Amino acid sequence: MITFRKAVAADLPAIVAMLADDPLGATREDASLPLAQAYLDAFAAIDADPNQLLAVAVDGAEVVGTLQITFLAGLSRKGAVRGQIEAVRVAGGRRSDGIGRKMFEWAIEECRARGCVLVQLTTDKGRADAHRFYDGLGFTASHIGYKKTL
Repeated sequence: MITFRKAVAADLPAIVAMLADDPLGATREDASLPLAQAYLDAFAAIDADPNQLLAVAVDGAEVVGTLQITFLAGLSRKGAVRGQIEAVRVAGGRRSDGIGRKMFEWAIEECRARGCVLVQLTTDKGRADAHRFYDGLGFTASHIGYKKTL
């Protein structure tokens, strides 16, 4: 049975391994142990911020998925709060088991409980399978996103 909870520091190796386990992540993550201090520092900052929720999906004691929700307060839409869902990953051996859908259902409910009026995400243009998945969840590709590496 899949359950969801806030991530703890002991989950970091599994989370980073999932982030590194795809063609894009493999070029930008380092899952070797011990984990780089930057991962530990980032976790501490996320964990201390009440507007961040790093979550894991677990099956028994095994971490099988992760995502991060950022709660964004804004003036637009009459002062609406948005839920930004990012860094969504399911463990390699568990993909196509319905875990991703359950993760999003859970995350959307978390956003609703925090008063969000909408949920948004970004996804790399090269992730065609992810685009079909998000379409199937009822998301609309309504905007064009831009990034600039610093």
